[in-house]
Amino acid sequence: MTLQKNQRVMCSNPIWAALLSLLVALTVFTLTVCVSKNPLMGASQEKDTAVQGALHEEPPMREVAGLTRPEGDKCAVPPESRFDCARDRALSQEECEERGCCYAPLTQSISNGPPWCFYPPSYPGYRMGPLSPTPRGQAATLIRSVPSYLPRDVSTLRLEVMAETERRLHLTLKDPASPRYEVPLSEAQPGSKSEIRAPLYTIEFHQYPFGFTVQRRSNARVLLNTSVAPLLFADQYLQLSTSLPSGLISGLGEHYTPITLDLNWTSVALWNHDMAPQSDVNLYGSHPFYLVQEEDGHAHGVFLLNSNAMEVVLQPTPALSWVSTGGVLDLYIFLGPDPQDVVRQYHEVIGFPMMPPYWALGFHLCRWGYTSTNATREVVRRMRDAGFPLDVQWNDLDYAESQRVFTFDPQRFADLPAMVDEFHQQGLKYILILDPGISSTATPGSYPPFDEGLRRGVFIRNSAGQPLIGKVWPGPTAFPDFTNPETKSWWEDNIRAFHDRVRFDGLWIDMNEPASFVSGSIEGCPDTDLENPPFVPAIIGKRLNSGTLCMSAVQNLSSHYNLHNLYGLTEASATHSALVKLRGTRPFVLSRSSYPGLGRFSGHWTGDVRSDWDQLRYSVPATLLFGLYGVPLVGADVCGFGGDTTEELCVRWTQLGAFYPFMRNHNDRPNAPQEPFVFSPQAQDAMRAAITLRYSLLPLLYTLFHHAHVSGSTVARPLFLEFPSDPNCQTIDRQFLWGNSLLISPVLERGETELATYLPPGIWYSLHNGRPYYSKGQYLLLPAPLDTINVHLRGGHIIPQQEPAMTTAASRANPFLLTVALSASGGAWGDLFWDDGESLDTFEKKDFSFLIFLAGQDKLVSKPLIVNRALDGLVLGGVRIFGVPSKPQEVQANGEQVKDVVYFSDTKMLTVSSLHLPMAEPFIIQWIL
Repeated sequence: MTLQKNQRVMCSNPIWAALLSLLVALTVFTLTVCVSKNPLMGASQEKDTAVQGALHEEPPMREVAGLTRPEGDKCAVPPESRFDCARDRALSQEECEERGCCYAPLTQSISNGPPWCFYPPSYPGYRMGPLSPTPRGQAATLIRSVPSYLPRDVSTLRLEVMAETERRLHLTLKDPASPRYEVPLSEAQPGSKSEIRAPLYTIEFHQYPFGFTVQRRSNARVLLNTSVAPLLFADQYLQLSTSLPSGLISGLGEHYTPITLDLNWTSVALWNHDMAPQSDVNLYGSHPFYLVQEEDGHAHGVFLLNSNAMEVVLQPTPALSWVSTGGVLDLYIFLGPDPQDVVRQYHEVIGFPMMPPYWALGFHLCRWGYTSTNATREVVRRMRDAGFPLDVQWNDLDYAESQRVFTFDPQRFADLPAMVDEFHQQGLKYILILDPGISSTATPGSYPPFDEGLRRGVFIRNSAGQPLIGKVWPGPTAFPDFTNPETKSWWEDNIRAFHDRVRFDGLWIDMNEPASFVSGSIEGCPDTDLENPPFVPAIIGKRLNSGTLCMSAVQNLSSHYNLHNLYGLTEASATHSALVKLRGTRPFVLSRSSYPGLGRFSGHWTGDVRSDWDQLRYSVPATLLFGLYGVPLVGADVCGFGGDTTEELCVRWTQLGAFYPFMRNHNDRPNAPQEPFVFSPQAQDAMRAAITLRYSLLPLLYTLFHHAHVSGSTVARPLFLEFPSDPNCQTIDRQFLWGNSLLISPVLERGETELATYLPPGIWYSLHNGRPYYSKGQYLLLPAPLDTINVHLRGGHIIPQQEPAMTTAASRANPFLLTVALSASGGAWGDLFWDDGESLDTFEKKDFSFLIFLAGQDKLVSKPLIVNRALDGLVLGGVRIFGVPSKPQEVQANGEQVKDVVYFSDTKMLTVSSLHLPMAEPFIIQWIL
């Protein structure tokens, strides 16, 4: 297949350029006002213009070296509103003005402050032609008559505008003359194809210099205005800026940040890199999506579908600039109107997340340093002897012979297959690590993965057409090209062959940014524009091939320059597919590298976090942000991966980790052990209580994953998603929600035994004892001893729980418990999704149970809407009801009196136990006051 390149040869014929300029100058038009049948407007009044042209007077300019620079007060731009004209390199005043930009040094030099070289208003740009109908919406041609200062400038662009739904607008800017790499979204959820009658937005185009403004129709708030700085589009440099209606912006991961970003002249680089979490560097994943909280609870989001190296510049205007090193500008705008709607609309585009197997929600244990099967068995034995629930035991690369994947060490792990079978007999699952790097130095014929891969042509190639060789754990390695269909088949064959020997239950795909211990390859990289682009974002290593492959490396779809950020996603897709075919049950894949859409195939952990309080603290926003990115199965390594933990830190991390959607304790080789059983009896009791509480709540967690899978909602949720009109919730990231009902408030600082906890307006009940807190939206100082994590249930909600056991398989057979938190009016609502926990597509095949629970008028009612065999034999064993005003005279279940009833007058909690009500049948529990 012919390689698609970023390079293009620009037409430089001066006669053609002059004729083109003359043609543009003689063309006078007014863009057509769109009326009711226009899909960009919907059924609006004829005078209500959703798309209209706007002519702008061109400013007086003075010729400077082929461009122009503004005269007079055209450079009198407030410092906070300046847009940098020198992002690619530092410029002198002369060089700045040669670009037609303003040069105005500030009296004080501020690091990462306003630029000295900046664009004047109405900087020469593209001129927009008339919009014309297309099968997908409308299109127009943009022409730049004066080339920009960028090499290989693209003078003609095609604009496409697609109103995909009432709440989603899609715009693309492409080079019509030279195809460029575009990220496919073949698995995305389709938008509505019906006529759009009431869009939430209007869009106005500015003819010269080109820009567009998107407004919220309900209040005329400007959400995007790209006229604040010029559009730039060259072969290896694309730039689009916009104003923001608010400084409350979240997203643009993966970075070590709070839930809202700092707009004080900061920038974030999006370039997947093997880097332990720390501030101000690009980490393992790239997510070019942001969500802005507006006033009065509204929100909108923007997604730039582009996989090239990127920098996003934030400034206090507030404003934002996208700067990419290639591809196209493929922009989705989500109108909400509230934050949860924005997230759902984004997930509709990138694809809803997969439904994990039930066992994946249990407790996982791993260490790089379980050096043998006997050492691994001993860990499992000690966990059981200490009474800790455990579902999944892992092995890091210790298991592999000479650190080569698809092998196991013939001495230390000789009985690995037998050990895995033993774990299965104990009700445990087993996962091992699988790095993409394939050793290239084994004796020919001794390592089939490389020999077969070479024969089948599955590896990424260098510019000479040979397998590119980097270096990872086993030494020199080749890297599979997962954009090649043959590679996916080869990958599946290797997974199948290894599974025939070791019956693992899931795969952990690490080092898949892809990471390499040499930059580019062991032979270096060619001196090309791909290796040395005119602009490199502020990334770690300062070169695109630092710690990874050559940018000129050849893959099936394009160059690695275009595909680097997609590597982990393509590997996750191939691994997920292989496990589906191999096991026939719901796959478990955990990937370090990520890109939009990863959640369809995999979970994620936040990488090599350190064992310190700062990393504990930042693991909360990291987890919440990945929920926004469509990867709800996420968590940090409990107790930290790097460095020695302390007992207090590990207890607090275990309490927090019990509420990560994905919970795994993972540790590095040189560090002190941190399995729960190594600590004092008091610490073990606190950890055991936290893990056991998690297991009791798994029916709720599983139901939340179901809703994420079918509707794009979030599991672990920032407070602003649920309370968008509460200004106190806008930046909170020390607390979070499970769904819309359970508020988790962990201790995140050393030595704290009290915690300032924000409770949004309403009634919140302590999940531990039912004590009510009536909040008007305020902080309360709550006790938080070392053995406790504060968890509160929101009034008006019912959550399903289950008697915990040592594994999820055993828990699933135990009686259910319903916890009812009555609202001020005495009502509550909840639901339960239940299936066999492992079969594929149970929702799609309608092979599941779904129950609704309602409380009101002094009774609790269960309404099974759909019932399948998964509920056979399962019963409701008890009920806790928070907020019962007085001791009932009698409690009845399906009309019969219940004896095992306790009322706690101090907390107003009623407990009903010793029930044996079939979950598959309707029931009524009534308390008579």
